[in-house]
Formats: sequence, C-alpha cells, structure tokens
Amino acid sequence: MPRVTVHLLRHGEVFNPDAVLYGRLPNFHLSERGRAMADLVAEHFAAAADDAGAPVYLVASPLTRAQETAQPTAVALGLEIVTDPRIIEAENHFEGMKVRKSELIKPRHWRYFLNPLRPSWGEPYAAQAQRMLAAARDARRRAWEIGGDGAQAVMVSHQLPIWAARRSAEGKRLWHDPRNRECTLASLTTLTFDGDDVVDVSYREPAAVLLPGAATTPGA
Repeated sequence: MPRVTVHLLRHGEVFNPDAVLYGRLPNFHLSERGRAMADLVAEHFAAAADDAGAPVYLVASPLTRAQETAQPTAVALGLEIVTDPRIIEAENHFEGMKVRKSELIKPRHWRYFLNPLRPSWGEPYAAQAQRMLAAARDARRRAWEIGGDGAQAVMVSHQLPIWAARRSAEGKRLWHDPRNRECTLASLTTLTFDGDDVVDVSYREPAAVLLPGAATTPGA
C-alpha cells in the first residue's frame, strides 16, 4: 500500500491579553510571536523539501489562528489552503471565560465536572479523535492523488483535537492530564499512513526557539 504522511500542525501563539479560553470564538489572531512561529514552520517544510519532498496538500481549521498559521506555508510551497471544519477546536463549556479557580468553583459549573473522562465540560475526546482521523485519512487520499507514494499533507488544527487524534492512533486511552500533552505551539505531530492505517507517529517542534515565554492559556 502507498505510504503518505500527514502532519498535524498546531497553530502559533495567539494575541490574547485577557487570557480567556478562546475556543471557537472568532477573530483571535496570531500574536507577533505566533506569526514568527508560522514563518519558522514554513521554513522547516521548505528546507526539508530536498530530502523528503514538500507537502502537496494543505488543510486548515476555519478558525482565524489556524488560517493565519497556514498562510506562510501556503506561500512557501505554492499551495492553496483548503478549509475543513472537521479539524476545528473542541467545544468547551468554559469558552470565553478566564479559567481560574475562583470561576471553576462556582456552583453553576459543578455539573460540568461529573465525568472528567468523557469529558463532561465539552466535546467528547472520542468524537474529536474520530473527526480528526477521518479528516487526516481524507487528506492522505488527496495527497496521494496529487503526489503518489511518499506524498505529504499538512493539517493546521488545535492542541486538544491533535492530542486526541494522536492518542487514538497510538491505541492509548483518551482521557489524560492536560498538563502532559506533548503538543506545543506550532508543533508537528506526524502520522504515517500505510493505506488508511496509521503505522507510525512522530513529533517535532520547528518553532522551539520561540517557545520560552510564549502564552500557555489552557485549551488553546
């Protein structure tokens, strides 16, 4: 079966001076650091093209921060950005709020903590993994149609959906400690497909030099 790699790219840092959990809210743009992160990712793909070839298909979440992260890669590789709503951020009851203890302990939120394994405060992890992997398989097929065996695709998405997809692809339980996610800003979680099956998962941080001091708002 043909092998194709699909890179799940988390967006860069967002300008969020109020430190809210912005979730699916519109018009949250990349910060200056975030734009620099996106540029480094584009440079990474362009530099790797001589050895492994360049991605031939580029998909992004409809949210502003994902579209802006995809733009430098689109320019560098001469690709169109295809928007896929399946790779959007997870739904979350706390969207738009400042997630801090004084807010979380309010009685009106208690019912959302009944089942942290699902989780009960937002979109189920299983649903996120399912939609992300379905989108990744479609991206794999489209990349193969364009570039054949060994082709690459990029999907620009968000931390939690990427992490849920990775854990599902690795056959691991989906519930987890959010503090332990290996999915930093502008990182690449790469799925290698043999046909429709994921046979390898790898991880890189092309913008690692810009991570010190970057925003760490939960759920971003």
